[in-house]
Amino acid sequence: MALDGIAISALCHELNEKLSGGRIDKIHQPERDELIVSVRTFGGAHKLLICANPSYPRIHITNSQKENPEKPPMFCMLLRKHISSGKILYVKQDGFERIIKIGIESYDEMGYLSEKLLIVEIMGKHSNIILTDKDGKILDSIIHVDISVSSVRQVLPGLMYEFPPSQNKKNPLTASPEDIAFSLCHSESEIWKQLLDTYTGISPLIAREAVHLALGRCDIFGIEASNDDLEKVAEEFYEIIKGIKEKEFNPCIITDTDSKKLLDFSAVHISQYQNLAKVEHFASMNEALEGFYMKKASSESIRQRSGDLLKFLQTSLERCYKKLQIQDQTLKKAAKREKYKMYGDLLTANIYRINQGMKEITLENFYSENMEEIKIPLKEDLSPSGNAQRYYIKYNKEKTAEAETLKQKKLNEEEIDYLESVQEAVVRCETNSEITQIRNELIEEGYLKNKGRLQRKKKETITPMHFVSDDGYDIYVGKNNKQNDYVTLKLSRSTDIWFHTKEIHGCHAIVKTSDAMEVPDETYFQAARLAAFYSKGRGSENVPVDYTEVKNVKKPSGAKPGMVIYVDYNTLYVTPSEEEKDRLLANKEKSL
Repeated sequence: MALDGIAISALCHELNEKLSGGRIDKIHQPERDELIVSVRTFGGAHKLLICANPSYPRIHITNSQKENPEKPPMFCMLLRKHISSGKILYVKQDGFERIIKIGIESYDEMGYLSEKLLIVEIMGKHSNIILTDKDGKILDSIIHVDISVSSVRQVLPGLMYEFPPSQNKKNPLTASPEDIAFSLCHSESEIWKQLLDTYTGISPLIAREAVHLALGRCDIFGIEASNDDLEKVAEEFYEIIKGIKEKEFNPCIITDTDSKKLLDFSAVHISQYQNLAKVEHFASMNEALEGFYMKKASSESIRQRSGDLLKFLQTSLERCYKKLQIQDQTLKKAAKREKYKMYGDLLTANIYRINQGMKEITLENFYSENMEEIKIPLKEDLSPSGNAQRYYIKYNKEKTAEAETLKQKKLNEEEIDYLESVQEAVVRCETNSEITQIRNELIEEGYLKNKGRLQRKKKETITPMHFVSDDGYDIYVGKNNKQNDYVTLKLSRSTDIWFHTKEIHGCHAIVKTSDAMEVPDETYFQAARLAAFYSKGRGSENVPVDYTEVKNVKKPSGAKPGMVIYVDYNTLYVTPSEEEKDRLLANKEKSL
C-alpha cells in the first residue's frame, strides 16, 4: 500500500490545518495496536485514528465507531494521564520519512505546562506509536522493542528516542531534474526500481507512475532506455515532487475494474492502470484513507478475530468426518451379519454331524437353490451347540451395533451440518458483533467454554440485514444461525415469503408481505439472489433457492440454531450479484 512519504506529506498538511489549536477530549484504545483520539477544535470535533498494525499502519481522521474494551490498556491509561485535555501545537512530517510528530502541550502532575511528543512511525512491521517528553525521553510506546527484538534500536520507557536506521537514500524534495537524471543509469534494473532505491519516501506506485507518464509504460529497463528517455523520466518525477512541495495533492483510490477489489491509493493522480482500474478522487487524503483502509482493516480485524473460531470449527469437523468414516465402516461390517445367522442355522440343523474338536465343517447350504456346499469355521474347544450359539451371538451383536450406529450416524451428520453452517457464517462475518454472536452461540451449545466472553446480563441485540426490493418490499436476511432463527421465527409473519438455498449452507431470507400473490416476480428473484449471495454458492451460477410461505417452515423440537424443515416449496435458479446487493441496500437508505 502506498502510504509513502508523499501520502504522509498530504496527511500532515491536512491534519495540521484541522487539528492545530484543538484540545484532546478523549483517548481510547479499541485494539492492541490502535488508538482513537477525539479532538475538539473551533471548526468542530474530529476523531483521529492512529494504528500501528503491521498489515495496515496508518493515521487519519475517521467517522467509524469502534467497540472499546471494558478495561483500558496500560498505554491508553498513560496517554490519558499525560496528554488528556492537552492542546495540539502542530502535526508535522519528519523530513520526507514516514514519521509523523504531533506536538502536544498539557499540564503535568505538578500543574506546570509541559510539551509532549506523540510520534507515529508508519513503517510496516516496524510501525509504532511512541510518547516522549520534550527532550525525547520515551515515556512509553504501544509496542515495546527490546534487545531480543532488535539489537540496533530499542524502544522502551526511560530510553532516549532514536530515529530508525537510515537507508542512505536521498530526499527527493531537494533534488533537481539534473540530479534525478544523474541518478538514473542504463543498467539491467528497471527504471522505476532505480528511483525507488535512490529516493526516500517514494512508493513503487509513484515510481512506476513517473516512468509511465514519461514513456507510456512502466516495465522498461535502464539498458533499454536512451538518454532522452531517462531525462523524460527525471522531468516527470520532478514535476510530481514539485507538486508535493507546493501542496498540490489529488487523493485517489484505485479499484480493479473487473473484480471491484481495492488495489491501492495515492496522494496524486494515477494513470498507469488505464482501463484495467477505476480511479476515484477524493476531496482530502483523510477521506481517501478512510474509504480505503476501513474496508481493508475491517477485513483484517475480522480475519484475526475469527481465526481461532475457524480453527476450532475445522478441528471439530475433521473429528466428525473421522467419526463418520468409522461409522460407515461399522455399518459395512454389520451388513454381513446375515452370514452369521445362516451359519448358526446350518450348524443347528446339522448338529448331529458335528464333533467337538473339529476346526471346520462342510455343509449343504439349504438357503441356496442349488444347495452349494459351504465351509463353516468352528472353535475346537466349543461344543457343537456352543459353536452355533457363537454365531447367533455375533449376529445379534452386529444387529445391535447397526441400530446404534445408525442412530449415532444421524446425530453426527446433523452435527456436521450444523458446524458447516456455523463455519460458513464465520466466513461471511463483516463486523465484530457478528463474530461475538457466533462465539456466544457456540458457548450456549456447549462447544466452547465460557471465558467471560458471554455476557448473559446484557440482552443481545440481533439485527439482521435489511434490503428493499426495486418494487418497494422489505427483505430481511440473517447472516448467522441466531439471526436466521430471529428472521424466520420472530420477525416474520405466516404470510411472509421465506427463501433458502437448496441443500447449500446459507442464510434465511424473508420478504415482508400480507399477500404472497401480490408480490411481483422480480422481488422473488431479488430475494432469491440475496439468499444465494449470502450462502456457500455465492460465486456460482444458477444457484437453486427454495421459497415458500413462512407458515410452511417449522423448527423441530430440540433442533440446533438455524435448523428448520419446510414443505410445499418451489425452487428458483439464480446467479447472485454484488452490484444488485449494493443497490438493494441503497434502496433501504433512500426509503428511510
